[in-house]
Amino acid sequence: MAAEPSAKEKAWVLFDRIVADAAPDGEHTNPWVKDANGQLRYSPDYDTLVKLLGVPLHLDADTRTGVPALALDVWISYELRRAGFDSDATWPRATHPRILPASVANLLKTLPVKERSGLEARLTKTGAVPGVTSASANILGKNYLKQVDVIMTDWHTGPELLISTKRMDSSYGKNAANRVEESYGDAKNLRLRHPLAALGFVFGLRSDILHKEPDTAEWLVDLLGKLGREDDAYHATCLVMIDYDDAVAVTTDSGEDPEDRLVAAGLESEQEVAEPLAVSEPDLERTLAQLPAVRIRVGAMPAHLKPERFLAVMTERVLDATPVNLHREARRRRASAPVDDPS
Repeated sequence: MAAEPSAKEKAWVLFDRIVADAAPDGEHTNPWVKDANGQLRYSPDYDTLVKLLGVPLHLDADTRTGVPALALDVWISYELRRAGFDSDATWPRATHPRILPASVANLLKTLPVKERSGLEARLTKTGAVPGVTSASANILGKNYLKQVDVIMTDWHTGPELLISTKRMDSSYGKNAANRVEESYGDAKNLRLRHPLAALGFVFGLRSDILHKEPDTAEWLVDLLGKLGREDDAYHATCLVMIDYDDAVAVTTDSGEDPEDRLVAAGLESEQEVAEPLAVSEPDLERTLAQLPAVRIRVGAMPAHLKPERFLAVMTERVLDATPVNLHREARRRRASAPVDDPS
C-alpha cells in the first residue's frame, strides 16, 4: 500500500498551480512602478501571497510540517522571478526539482529534443539526484553549513542572495526569543563567509499577537528592525503580518520550529523527495476555490519592515554587486517601470 502523501507533497501541487496561474506561460508582471513624481517603488503581488498562505490552512498543516513557512518561500522566489531574475536561478524553483544547478539547466537547454526529454524525465521522476537536485539548499557559512530557504547562486558567481524565513502563528511568548536568537546567529555565520551576497530575513506572524500578546509583538517588531541595521548581519528584514479567522486556524499547532538542526547543518541527509503528486484538474480547481480567506495587515507592518521595501533592497543589492552584463532582464524591468495609475 502506498504511503499517505505528506503535507508538503500535497502543498506543492497547490503552490505550483497558484504560481503558474499568477504567471501565465511563464510571463511575470513587472513589480516596479513609478509614482507621478518618478519615484521608483516595488509593488508586491499580495493577491498571490494570500492564496499561497491559504494552502497550509486548508491542509490543516501546523508549523512543524514546514508548510506554513514554505508558503513564504514560494512567494519570495516568485517575486524574484517577477523582478526579472532567471527562473532556474531562483530557488525554490516553480517546478520540481526545486533545487537545480544553473549549469544543469543550461545543459538541458542545449540538448537535442530527444536527449533533453530523457534527461528531464530522469530529473523530474527521481526524488533527488545526489549532488545535482535537492528539495533544499545548504550553504557553507563561516563555521558551519546552513540550510537557506530562498537562494540565488551559481558556481561562477557564488551565492548572490540568501534569504531565511520563519513563521509563527501561535505560542508567541514560548518561541519568539528562540526564533530571533537563531536568526541572529545564522546571519553572522552566512555574512562572514559571503559578504557580497544580499542577506535577508522574513518573519511571518499571525496578527492575533497584536491583541493576545501586545508586549511580545512590540518586542519582536523592534528586534526585527534592529536585525536589519547591523553592519555584519542582515541587509534587510521583513515582517509579514498574516490575518485569518479562528474558524480556519490549524487545529493543533505548538508553534515549534520544524527545522531539523542536524539536516540544516549538513550533518545528516535530508529525506528523499517524492515525485510530484498527480491531481486531476477538477479536483485541483475545486480545492483552489475552497482555500480559506487570508488577509495581509499592511497597515500593521512598519514601513522599514514591509515586503515592498525588503524586496526592493534585496533586488538592488544583487544588481549593485554585479556587473551590468549580468541579470539584464532584472535591470531592464527596473529601468522600464511604468507610471503607477492610482485610478
